[in-house]
Amino acid sequence: MVVLTVIVLVVLGLILGSFANAFVWRLHEQEELKDKKPKDLAEKLRDLSIMRGRSMCPHCRHKLAAQDLVPVVSWVSLRGKCRYCHKPIGWQYPAVELGVALLFVLSYLWWPMALQGYGLLAFVFWLVFVVGFAILTVYDMRWFLLPDKVVWPLVVLALVQVAIHVLWYGGDGETLLTAALGVVVASGFFYLLYMGSRGKWIGGGDVKIGIVIGLLVGGPWPALLVLYVASVLGTLVSLPLLANKKVDRTSLIPFGPFLLFATVVVQLFGSSIISWFHGLVFG
Repeated sequence: MVVLTVIVLVVLGLILGSFANAFVWRLHEQEELKDKKPKDLAEKLRDLSIMRGRSMCPHCRHKLAAQDLVPVVSWVSLRGKCRYCHKPIGWQYPAVELGVALLFVLSYLWWPMALQGYGLLAFVFWLVFVVGFAILTVYDMRWFLLPDKVVWPLVVLALVQVAIHVLWYGGDGETLLTAALGVVVASGFFYLLYMGSRGKWIGGGDVKIGIVIGLLVGGPWPALLVLYVASVLGTLVSLPLLANKKVDRTSLIPFGPFLLFATVVVQLFGSSIISWFHGLVFG
């Protein structure tokens, strides 16, 4: 049963990772078109629709055949190039597909709740959040932005999950309180930084994604742990780049990917980490 579930999650992760790649590219192209406002804007936006548009090469816009759309396999067989214009298709595509599949499997193997009742429902919700996090990570790394069109649906989804927990799975006032405190800590921290720096230190997207994080991890201590883990990861990545002069103190380094990865860590291991720290301090 475990092996079969892992196989299903790998296939599902690869497919949804491919969807995440397509969504990132299409969303950015749509925003670029809206800025340029061409005469045939409506038609071009329709072609770029994630629901109605056909899959196409990001370079030559040639419509892709089924054989071009097999996650990872198509990219490898074509040696990372478009079949039609032969321009390179970046490593981002197989990396995201494999990354989402890996996170699906690891989430299943290390899920902190029993996979029944609310625990199973939360796991299904979590898989959707993982795909959303993949989209946000790629978008932020490429264009230094956490787009509202992705962040706000995740906020709504997180609110729905909390509401379902309270209304149908035995949640109570404490559930709402811990979720609210998580939001106050995660989003409130970024709001203070954003207002204090007038948007120079962080962007408004970090404030909004803090709402999602606070609702997901539930409670002030897990939210603080997310901030701590993200800060450590950001430091570990930034210091070597500074030392090698690949960036300087004025360079923009997106914080969203560190924050989202930290959320994954805390979602899967937060309770264990907090319990270990509590035992270490208080015996």
